Amino acid sequence: MTTSSAPDARPPDLGVSVAGIRLKNPVIAASGTFGYGLEFEDVVHLDRLGGFVVKGLSKEPMTGNPPPRLYETPAGMLNAIGLQNVGVNEFLADKLPRLRRLKNVVVFVNVFGYQREDYEHVIRALNEGEGIAAYELNVSCPNTAHGGIQFGSDPRLLDEVVGTAKRVALRPLIVKLSPNVTSIAQMARVAENAGADAISLVNTFVAMAIDAETRTPRIANVTAGLSGPAIKPIALRMVFEASKAVKIPVIGMGGISTAVDVVEFMLAGATAVQIGTASYWDPRATEKIVDELAEWCVEHHVGRLADLTGALTRG
Repeated sequence: MTTSSAPDARPPDLGVSVAGIRLKNPVIAASGTFGYGLEFEDVVHLDRLGGFVVKGLSKEPMTGNPPPRLYETPAGMLNAIGLQNVGVNEFLADKLPRLRRLKNVVVFVNVFGYQREDYEHVIRALNEGEGIAAYELNVSCPNTAHGGIQFGSDPRLLDEVVGTAKRVALRPLIVKLSPNVTSIAQMARVAENAGADAISLVNTFVAMAIDAETRTPRIANVTAGLSGPAIKPIALRMVFEASKAVKIPVIGMGGISTAVDVVEFMLAGATAVQIGTASYWDPRATEKIVDELAEWCVEHHVGRLADLTGALTRG
């Protein structure tokens, strides 16, 4: 790694490159936790972030699951929002024009569907919009044509949906992988071979909570996605395994709340990271982590943050 200890040395270079997209730093606000970015405009200096991923967009608007949809656990959070969103047409007509007015921001758009045709429809529509850096494909949705099996848990279905998206996408394609699989390395390779320009992982783990007094589930949907510090060690291991299996960039996520967490994920093989649950307890978490990263680099004499990617020393 590049080092420097001179008192008048230049500030550390926090820049990274993902799928040909240059980011000023590796910190990206994760989909589903940052709204459409616009909601955080008065709280976070959006131009300080590497980028942000808007809420997942579907072919038609969705109201999501009934409440309760969130539950805080001792070391994380359960959510079953149900992919509530305004739909791709409303996003293009209202949200995207407002995002384009923001200066020096990188906008990623999360896409999901229940059949391959849904993904294709949303991406074709987004191709007409301006100001989008890349698409992030959420493959954790059930494929209704195959009995509810998730695209991200079946190698054949993953290959089909990524291939379909790649054929129509006019921008780089990031595939967001589910951790609820037997081999994350296998699924990472399938995504890469099908045309993914990068992968992001991990999405939430299927979990649940029960109220012993009422003998009822804490979440109306019964099961939900677990995120937050509780999943970080597992997410870190999966990023490590996936990064060893593919040549494309890996974006790591799962319980990241400090600059040291970011460094750990990069050492495990991540090129960039996404911050999710941390934004719930501190809406300014993403920007604070960027500041902490710069300080960490100075303290540890790291001149170029990108040099940390995959630099794990195995003792």
